[in-house]
Amino acid sequence: MSEFEDDYLDNHYIHRSNWLRAAVLGANDGILSTASLAIGVAAASNFREPVILATLAGLVAGALSMAAGEYVSVSSQTDVEQADIERERQELKKMPEIELLRLADIYEKRGLKKQTALTVARELTEKDALAAHIRDELGINEISQAKPIQAAFASGAAFTVGGLLPLLVTLFLPLKSMEYYLYGSAILFLIILGGLAAKTGGSSIGIAIIRITFWGTVAMGLTALVGYLFGISLT
Repeated sequence: MSEFEDDYLDNHYIHRSNWLRAAVLGANDGILSTASLAIGVAAASNFREPVILATLAGLVAGALSMAAGEYVSVSSQTDVEQADIERERQELKKMPEIELLRLADIYEKRGLKKQTALTVARELTEKDALAAHIRDELGINEISQAKPIQAAFASGAAFTVGGLLPLLVTLFLPLKSMEYYLYGSAILFLIILGGLAAKTGGSSIGIAIIRITFWGTVAMGLTALVGYLFGISLT
């Protein structure tokens, strides 16, 4: 592959989808869950220490849970992919002619003439039959293929970064009206995150900001309401 082709492929946003999804999800959850937890505790407490402790505990537990959950989830996807690949390998050994016709049928449905589709299928089969079926029959490629370690690291690290922001607010901003400081700062952080994610992924910045702000407000508002309803002073 030429240098021009490498640069061309690197400029496509879809190549960033795996790590971008995990990173945005982790950072969003880090900001939202730790800020919501801090708001809920702050609404029920007259002291800074419980707010800090709850936020720190939520940050550590959330980051580990996020990384572990992402790893398990993506690993399950990998297991399914590997099972399908192994099944395809066995089918190629047992009925190569039928598999060839299946591949040709796929290309024909994509717009090639019957004879051309068969020729393409035969040439790709001669080069690497399994790779052709994995890509075109199973729909698995380098972009979509599950990467558990990458997803877990991106998600856990992003959660930690996102969760540190509300923690800093609980450490340094005045205790009075802490809920409002947390809400305002969290919305600001979410807007920045939404804008960066949209720019990196090539989508609409305005829509991303509206979406992330709306759901962030709902989550933190409901958590604050719980804190006020059970507003027993924490000592």
